[in-house]
Amino acid sequence: MALLRVIGSIEPRIWLLSERLTTVGSALANDICLLGSDVVEHHATIQLDASAFVLRTTARKHTVMINGKKRREHTLCHGDRLTIGETELEFVLLETPLNVLAPRGPRGLEHLRALAARLSGTHSVTGVLEHLLDAVLELSEGQKGFVILARDGRWSVPVARSVDATALENAHLHLSDSIIGHAIASRRPLIIADVRNEDAFEGAQSVVDLELSSVLCLPLFAHGELLGLIYVGDDRPTGYFAEVDLELLQVFASWASLMIASALHADALEHDRNALRGRLRNQRFGSVIGASKAMQAIFQAVERVAPASVSVLITGETGTGKELIAHEIHRRSPRADGPFITINCGAIPEHLLESELFGHVRGAFTGATARRDGKFHAAHRGTLFLDEIGEMPAALQVKLLRVLQEHCVTRVGSNTPEELDFRVLAATHVDLHEAVANRSFREDLYYRLNVVELQLPPLRKRGGDVMLLANFLIERLAPELGVPSRPLSASCREALRRYNWPGNVRQLENRIKRALILASGPALTPADLELEESALPQRRSLAEAKEAFALTYILETLERNGGNRSQTARDLDVDPRTIFRYLEKA
Repeated sequence: MALLRVIGSIEPRIWLLSERLTTVGSALANDICLLGSDVVEHHATIQLDASAFVLRTTARKHTVMINGKKRREHTLCHGDRLTIGETELEFVLLETPLNVLAPRGPRGLEHLRALAARLSGTHSVTGVLEHLLDAVLELSEGQKGFVILARDGRWSVPVARSVDATALENAHLHLSDSIIGHAIASRRPLIIADVRNEDAFEGAQSVVDLELSSVLCLPLFAHGELLGLIYVGDDRPTGYFAEVDLELLQVFASWASLMIASALHADALEHDRNALRGRLRNQRFGSVIGASKAMQAIFQAVERVAPASVSVLITGETGTGKELIAHEIHRRSPRADGPFITINCGAIPEHLLESELFGHVRGAFTGATARRDGKFHAAHRGTLFLDEIGEMPAALQVKLLRVLQEHCVTRVGSNTPEELDFRVLAATHVDLHEAVANRSFREDLYYRLNVVELQLPPLRKRGGDVMLLANFLIERLAPELGVPSRPLSASCREALRRYNWPGNVRQLENRIKRALILASGPALTPADLELEESALPQRRSLAEAKEAFALTYILETLERNGGNRSQTARDLDVDPRTIFRYLEKA
């Protein structure tokens, strides 16, 4: 007997391979129906040849990934991983003959169907364990049952039930250590119809104390490791488990293992999600999230600069959150109750920008049919955020400088200055040092704006923040988009860390949105976020990384020395030939 089970799904899906031929594809008529853009109506078959299960695709162009390699035909082995379309499955070979359900097949199937129906609405670990234990008691007609789990290196009894579905107190007092140890050592289902006449347990203190008559023990395995045990005991002197179908129970134990492993996985995901929410609460700075040292330094600087009514220049690459930081400065300032006004200096045509900033009077230009306030007026007793200040036309830079110096605004078409109370925050992704050097930005305006500069780090230099942000965005965006929240797969987490994120947080948010909308698997994969291996930077050995750093450092030192190679060699305390060797690689 064998089965296929879906890996990574919160809701378990299992198919018993009990027929000579099992069909796989996207059509509903298949024995195993799988969805996905790469799955065709009749994709593959699994045929029982002698004692082996052989997977074959239905056409040359159709393939199945088995243990990471493309295959058109493969003899399945226990533990094989299959990827068909967007579904990952595991092949489990049970140590039972194919007639496992005969002659009790119909009875066993009834119990399995009933159990599946009960489990369909159960999501908690305890609920799954209780349903499984009730089903074992029903199958075996035993008096009391226990689920024993190994978690974090310790054994526990999370569920103990009597035949009337009531909980048992002090569960450990009802268990025989000797029998449990024997079941663990044998790693096979164990039925003892009359414990007292079993040589293996003769004189065992726990058997004597409990006055056991019959015991049934089912080891539970997940990925080859012992997950726990289902233990059923009966102290009636009748040898009550003598007629129980051991083979049926072995199939049940295999299925129960998958149910419990899936429930524990779902429980772990929920625990991780709650832990993440707690971390996010502790690592949020208003609407900004960051735990890296670079971001913590920014947060501390914001706390110090916010109360002071000075101009702040916020610099950093596109998508690093400059406007969010500006909001936090305003929110923590004495002007928090006043307006926060934003204008993008690079998005408004030059002939309209002056009016947008300073306002105008009626008749100032064609179309000026009424007096109109500008952004500085709107920011009175509040904060004005000048985004992309590096894109401001040179002619307006002069007028802006005068406004910042005098705190008076003159409308377009007027000669009367108006005194206003405002604080200016500015942001740019442009290197203003270079802009001042090439005379595209006024030096006096630069120093007027740059009383304090906050340089935001790019996402690629924020370490583990990318994981915090990705999980936060999933939690926030899934309800907004009306789609289920999906966890990040292990390979997806690795890809997130490796990618350079040239678009920073804005790019990450867009990728998460797309993935949540289009993904169909139980967890987000690198392909869902367009982070396939070809899009990731190549891994370099330590020696290669050292060479790359050395070359960069030599070139920087050479530039400081005006190209003088001899002086560079003296500064770096190396032979001049070393400098020549590296320059040949440049």
